[in-house]
Amino acid sequence: MDKLIVTAAIVGAEITREQQPNLPITPEEIGEAAYACWEQGASICHLHVRTADGRPTQDAERFAAAMAEIRKRCDIIIQVSTGGAVGMTVEERLQPIALRPEMATLTCGSVNFGNDVFLNTPTELERFARLFQQYGVRPEFEIFDVGMVENAMALARKGLVEPPYHFDFVLGVPGALPASPRNLMHLIDQLPAGTTWSVAGIGRHQLPLAALAVVLGGHVRVGFEDNIYYRKGELAESNAQLVARVARIAKELDRPLATPDEARKMLGIPR
Repeated sequence: MDKLIVTAAIVGAEITREQQPNLPITPEEIGEAAYACWEQGASICHLHVRTADGRPTQDAERFAAAMAEIRKRCDIIIQVSTGGAVGMTVEERLQPIALRPEMATLTCGSVNFGNDVFLNTPTELERFARLFQQYGVRPEFEIFDVGMVENAMALARKGLVEPPYHFDFVLGVPGALPASPRNLMHLIDQLPAGTTWSVAGIGRHQLPLAALAVVLGGHVRVGFEDNIYYRKGELAESNAQLVARVARIAKELDRPLATPDEARKMLGIPR
């Protein structure tokens, strides 16, 4: 199996300081959190940013400040979110792409998201993909339901994305595909040969799906965006604590962690 790529999703758009007091919000806090995750073995930082008062934002200046704080501390791959928060316009969501991050997420379809709808029309997907190409940004396909895999491959057939392809299965969002080993295996079966994949289990599903991904040869996403607890009723102390747990599991299973440069090579990202 390839070495394990661990992605740390350290902020998100939904969690508040009231829910998780250790949530990083300022650019400096984000830089410190990303560095701590890198120290524990993470090779990708999945990045959302917040305003000074903690609200989700896609403001390019806020992203630039956070990215600068991360880069001066470590060489972790910065993967910006273009999902933003539910209800944001496409124009808002695309703002950080002009900063030319190494990676960005590309959500491959519309999905119920709690009481809301996260809308991504086919025309909008093509717009995202073309802008990624323009700025040389490697996409990670965000998959919330099975049909989204085919939507990603439709972009590939149109020449709007290039291999190697990398998918992230986000399982357990209310309204989307439930988190279960059976559903994860079904998603894996849809992938074309030569692709890589990771899984992000929401809430209590983060740990068992992460362990399963280690065994199956996939990759793992952990962090406060998806889960704020270390175990039932016990808030995690930091994003790094969640990364460290996956690193221990991988070590016990003889699955070495990928460095950022090793992950770049696996994902087709120029250094």
